[in-house]
Amino acid sequence: MNTQSAAMPDAEEQPARKLDHSIFEADIHGQALNLQYLGRILQWVRPHRRLAALSIGLVLVASLLAVLLPVVITRVVIDGIIMKQPEALLPDFGMNEANAWLASVLGLSDLASACVLYGGLTIFCHLLYHLHRVSFARTMLTALRDLRHDLFKHMEGRPASFYDKVAVGRVMTRITNDIQALFELLQGLGQLLGEFVPFFLALAIMFAIDVELTLYLLCAVPIFAVITMFFRRATRRVYRMIRNTVSLLNQNLQENLSGMQVVQLSNRESRNLSVYRGINETNRQQEMHAIHMETGYGAFMDNMVNMALAVILWIGGGSALQETISLGSVILFTQFVDMLIRPIRVLGMQYNVLFRAMASAERIFQALDWAEHVHEPEHPVTLPERLEGRLEFRNLTFGYDVDEPVLHDVSLMIEPGEKLAVVGPTGSGKSTLIRLLGRFYDFADDTVFLDGVDLNSVPSSEVRRRIGVVMQDFHIFSGTILDNISLGNPAVSREQAIEAARSVAADQFIERLPQGYDTPLVERGQNLSQGQRQLLAFARVLAADPEILILDEATASIDTETEQIIQSALRRIMAGRTSILIAHRLQTIQEADRVLVLKHGRVKELGTHEELMDLKGVYYTLNQLQFQEVGLDPGEAES
Repeated sequence: MNTQSAAMPDAEEQPARKLDHSIFEADIHGQALNLQYLGRILQWVRPHRRLAALSIGLVLVASLLAVLLPVVITRVVIDGIIMKQPEALLPDFGMNEANAWLASVLGLSDLASACVLYGGLTIFCHLLYHLHRVSFARTMLTALRDLRHDLFKHMEGRPASFYDKVAVGRVMTRITNDIQALFELLQGLGQLLGEFVPFFLALAIMFAIDVELTLYLLCAVPIFAVITMFFRRATRRVYRMIRNTVSLLNQNLQENLSGMQVVQLSNRESRNLSVYRGINETNRQQEMHAIHMETGYGAFMDNMVNMALAVILWIGGGSALQETISLGSVILFTQFVDMLIRPIRVLGMQYNVLFRAMASAERIFQALDWAEHVHEPEHPVTLPERLEGRLEFRNLTFGYDVDEPVLHDVSLMIEPGEKLAVVGPTGSGKSTLIRLLGRFYDFADDTVFLDGVDLNSVPSSEVRRRIGVVMQDFHIFSGTILDNISLGNPAVSREQAIEAARSVAADQFIERLPQGYDTPLVERGQNLSQGQRQLLAFARVLAADPEILILDEATASIDTETEQIIQSALRRIMAGRTSILIAHRLQTIQEADRVLVLKHGRVKELGTHEELMDLKGVYYTLNQLQFQEVGLDPGEAES
């Protein structure tokens, strides 16, 4: 491994390479059609290919029936029954024979049986279309569920160095909004499939009826397509402006609502309302622009369809008068015009969705291909069932960025069961030291040892199981109090979780709750006080029974009364465990066996509280400044 930074996907081979995390800050914009992305999406569809094949089969049959419906009206009813020309030299696809058979079976007239035939085909056709849409949507939703699961699993495995540089909201956008954009794309492809199959079937029938008239109509199709393409390119820019203004509205609204107290205290209501009104007006203008363009496009396409019908009536009507084609065939052409034009309109509707989804697909696969991770050993070492708890740092140098070390040549031995307090000014590397113990970042081999074993040779999950960490910034999950203590660990029974809560005196407030340990907690535990949430964090670590305990300013957010409650519990907790305490409170530090003083990432002093006070060095200065609040000359504080 031999690297000092975790910001690299392959630290062994490319130790100097830096990843560009800024791509996660990019907004969604249209990208070119990329068939490679579509091919990759099909990897998640493949396990559900049988249902997908069934859906395609259903739409093929339904499309065939959709084409036969106009044939029943034109060739059976108009030509066969009304015009008495059933033998016209034009295809009827067996509909006349089917109608005659149905009339004989049901004992109905030809016209009545034609109505029954048309009604039956209509019901069956729409039933098949419904089953197609349901099965296709089920296939796509299941595939995207699997994709979302894989993406979430992948992002769970990204190291702390990744989330140091990437906003969580950007990752959430990929798992939620971008996946939804893909669903809209796949749903649109299913809709196109249902439109283009009748397009080609109708085209084949029209060529069979009248080649010349069909060619005249086909000349209009490219015109429709080109106009649609230019229109959608124009609306693409407008809809992008609409999305931007909606984003600005949401951002402005969130800022004002979350900071409402500041807004009201500073009398900014009118000013903020003016800003919001301006953004809102811009959004309205863009929305109106889009409406004008959409209605104009719709009116133009309707007129073009009417012009196509005029061509059919002009040319087809003339052929019908000369008896070269039947009247029913002319009417059949008018029925098929919609089947020729509708796919182009649907394709135009899917244009913006397609290119927006391509951008989403690019962002999703960028995240899936992001290789940054904490390196795991190729030949992991198995730790004993119970550790002694000896820790050693040997000439450890580490930096979050390769060229900016935070820790410099740190060497330290912590004996089993020892309580070590770590103090130092802000930015001295205290929290960095314990984050390395949790294997949240990569560091050089042979620099950190646990019971004499190189920490890099132990899987990170095994290390984290043996080391319990209570941060100042801890997280409470939605769920019950018991869930937040056990964290779903099957090795932690209900009895063990309750005993852990009792050890830190958390049972005193839990048992007063209406549902006790089964009381549900809201987001981030907002229905508990800060001190109560902190006690849960202690109980959570104790329930896991780690051999090494790390408290990173864990009592900084607790009031004095609550801290007194847990001080005695902490003494019992730390008994027999190697403990590292990062704290600013004098009582916690005085009870430690030794005190480590860090400054600018270097070990400055190490000894007991009394020894360091007698030394009158950095620790003495920090003690005077922070604990006894005695003002000293700034130059002395830097000594």
